[in-house]
Amino acid sequence: MIARRCPSIARLCHRCVSSRTLSNFALSKGVETDACGIPIKPTWSVRELLSSYPSPSISPATFKRLHELSALIPPAEGTSEYDLMKKELHELVRLVEAVKLINIDGSADGSIPDGRVSAEGTGISLTKVVEGNNDEVQGRELLKHASRTMDGMYIVETDRKR
Repeated sequence: MIARRCPSIARLCHRCVSSRTLSNFALSKGVETDACGIPIKPTWSVRELLSSYPSPSISPATFKRLHELSALIPPAEGTSEYDLMKKELHELVRLVEAVKLINIDGSADGSIPDGRVSAEGTGISLTKVVEGNNDEVQGRELLKHASRTMDGMYIVETDRKR
């Protein structure tokens, strides 16, 4: 049946592994699959995974401070916009907390595992220093070209009241 609908996928399935083997494996796991053994519905979701972690709480003062730090005006407390934004922020905090729980102590030398997708020994070198044009202005020297600075920082004027 799949061969009539999409012959190239059927050939690929037979080339890699017998589709019957894949389907039998998926059925043993209780997952409904197509002829190539690919699950018809997702087997997990980020939302489902994050729901297993405790829900964080953010105080109104923290919520307001986060808006100040990002140069945004927070919605009025008690409005639907405030509730929606706070709910979305809770989900982001929950995601960050879930990532912080990941155990990376498994490596023998204590280094962080290489998470790049490329094969080992290929890809971008993360340790090689790229030699650039020595005439380029870099770092703190860039502040000399700014019209307004204070304590080694750029000053940006806004029309927002504090």
